[in-house]
Amino acid sequence: MQQRERISFFDAIAANKRRTWLLMGMFVALLTALGYAFDRFTAQTGDVFLGFVVFAFVWTLISYYASASVTLAISGARPVNREEYPFLVNTLEGLAIAANIPVPKLYMIDTPAPNAFATGRDPQHAAVAVTRGLVERLNRQEIEGVLAHEVSHIANYDIRIQTIAVMLAGFIVLLADLLFRLSFWGGRGRRRDEGGSLLILALISYIAAFFANLLKLAISREREYLADATAAMLTRNPEGLASALEKIALDPTPMPQASEATAHLYIVNPFKKGALARTMATLFSTHPPTEERIARLRSM
Repeated sequence: MQQRERISFFDAIAANKRRTWLLMGMFVALLTALGYAFDRFTAQTGDVFLGFVVFAFVWTLISYYASASVTLAISGARPVNREEYPFLVNTLEGLAIAANIPVPKLYMIDTPAPNAFATGRDPQHAAVAVTRGLVERLNRQEIEGVLAHEVSHIANYDIRIQTIAVMLAGFIVLLADLLFRLSFWGGRGRRRDEGGSLLILALISYIAAFFANLLKLAISREREYLADATAAMLTRNPEGLASALEKIALDPTPMPQASEATAHLYIVNPFKKGALARTMATLFSTHPPTEERIARLRSM
């Protein structure tokens, strides 16, 4: 087997950041192209368009500020104190100091499935939730690696970046739907060439919406790689996180507390899939292949 070239923590972090900004640039290019196309019809549909923009902005704003408390509530997470889990609290405090962020609030999810996630719009309003199974089935170095990964998400402002990506993708989807409805309902009162042009724009928008969702998922995967690399830098022990990912991915225990709305937050997708399903879903997954994450960590 060919040995993977070894890379430094800093090179991995810089490369992941470059790829994230490249993907965000592609988002902006998509929006610019669609905005230019839509500009031809703003004279007749500007009010409707503005209404969609305002709705999308308000909805995203509400979701952004309320997402942490809602996520913790639907996951059944409860606060953890130092007397109950001193190692967890002490480790989280040490990692937060190393990452130069306020100490996140710590929560426990009562399930035997090992997993964890971070949530919060910024380091001042962040929380880390771990499962009982994670504490029971992983050793201390592995738990430290998992906590370092979640702290890295917070320090790297991943929730904010992913919220922006979701907002941009959602806006493109809304725009595609608006154009399609205008072409269907408004086409009767337009000249045939105008109706045809609007329908073509609607189809182009749907294609753009498809690629926007791919970009959103690609950004999510890049931020997972970035959190892995940052965690390895914080702990100086990439093997701890690599071993933890291995154990979590191989554990077959179901996790009923997870849902489609929260699955993207967990360190490993809580919905277990077979090998064929994982291969087919790679492009449409919020998580990179766990095997690739482990290989990258072990090459550091």
